[in-house]
Amino acid sequence: MLTQFEVLYPNEALVRTALRGAAAYQLGWFDAHLWAYAEHYGLRELLSEDFQHDRMYGTVRVVNPFLG
Repeated sequence: MLTQFEVLYPNEALVRTALRGAAAYQLGWFDAHLWAYAEHYGLRELLSEDFQHDRMYGTVRVVNPFLG
């Protein structure tokens, strides 16, 4: 699997983004960290049932795949 997927490691900027997201959006640490990766790497959409459906968190829209 390591040859098929790029491994993304946290850096200072990503951790700072996660801390900012935890404070701004009242996210738990793991959710904030997941969002920070999406924000940092420019992903437009995050699929998760743990966030508010169809809400924008920064530049990332969260979609619950089990709704609608």
